[in-house]
Amino acid sequence: MGDRRPETHASSSPAVAASSEAEEIEVLESEDVLPMATEDHWKALFDQFDPESTGYISTEKFRNLLQRHGSELDPHKLEVLLALADNNSDGKICYQDFVNLMSNKRSNSFRQAILQGNRRLCSKALLEESGLSLSQRLIRHVAYETLPREIDRKWYYDSYTCCPPPWFMIAITIVEVAFFLYNGVVLDRFVLQVTHPLYLKNSLVYHPQLRAQAWRYLTYIFMHAGIEHLGLNVVLQLLVGVPLEMVHGAARIGFVYIAGVVAGSLAVSVADMTAPVVGSSGGVYALISAHLANIVMNWSGMKCQFKLLRMALALICMSFEFGRAVWLRFHPSAYPPCPHPSFVAHLGGVLVGITLGVVILRNYEQRLQDQSLWWIFIFIYVVFVLFAIFWNVFAYNLLDLKLPPPP
Repeated sequence: MGDRRPETHASSSPAVAASSEAEEIEVLESEDVLPMATEDHWKALFDQFDPESTGYISTEKFRNLLQRHGSELDPHKLEVLLALADNNSDGKICYQDFVNLMSNKRSNSFRQAILQGNRRLCSKALLEESGLSLSQRLIRHVAYETLPREIDRKWYYDSYTCCPPPWFMIAITIVEVAFFLYNGVVLDRFVLQVTHPLYLKNSLVYHPQLRAQAWRYLTYIFMHAGIEHLGLNVVLQLLVGVPLEMVHGAARIGFVYIAGVVAGSLAVSVADMTAPVVGSSGGVYALISAHLANIVMNWSGMKCQFKLLRMALALICMSFEFGRAVWLRFHPSAYPPCPHPSFVAHLGGVLVGITLGVVILRNYEQRLQDQSLWWIFIFIYVVFVLFAIFWNVFAYNLLDLKLPPPP
């Protein structure tokens, strides 16, 4: 298979051309073809039909290849490849698109070649498949919870290996619970810890008088107002964050979460300048807002069960948590003149979720750097961060605010 087929020149006779075509088909039928499990094997086979190294072969030859060797592929992946062959209007298949599919890296052009085609995928949906193990049913459930397109759900179902596991959301949750339990023991209080006079002395809390300590814009997520605050945040970020991380990966979901956390504290420093901040609500609201917005924008494609009822319950939980934060903010403080923690971080997280978060969730397995909307929202986010930094440096003195004393 490593030997290249002699090049057929345009001046060859029809008989020679027919003989050459027969040689190509014979290559597909030969028993000497190596198992095509690596990119090198696929490349060697493609080279048999691309003597000029153009990177393309005809869709007819590509289909013959799939028909002969489709048993070596995942059935859903084969289905996508056949759709690609059927819907390609140019009559050619790009080798790089094929490699991207085999390595689970789909390009935008590859997705469009499938989604804009007229061929309806003929195999049964994932929900109709039977005889699945518990882990397979879990993966299928996650696919239907998070992805609006059947072709993406099948892709995820075939390619997910649980390596690595959804470690980010689990690790963040464990650390948050550990810090809460530690503070509960130290303060001897688990409900409304924020009312304890020593609570704000913790070096993790964001405090307006200590805003020059940059780590506080992030570490405040490890401090919660009480068990009622922590409990709702942990439940929401596990129920929503873990499935999203299983599908989109720790890097993307971690980015949305951290961006929401930072946006939350910066929003407080701009819009509620005298208040401290605690809790992971900025990150949690970023994830939930992105997920809910993605469901609404792809309502007909999302096949999760009882989606209307579950959206209503999610909105009720978010409203309850936000209402609790607003009530606490304006409740008389236990340590005047410093007010209770701000609720504005929730709003900062929501804005991150419906911008950056939605772009990430709508582009499963796609390169974000190819999305113009991604760069627009990144630019807006960077401008906001720079504005907030300058605001923190200059505005507090120019406005001559009377800040609460440092803890």
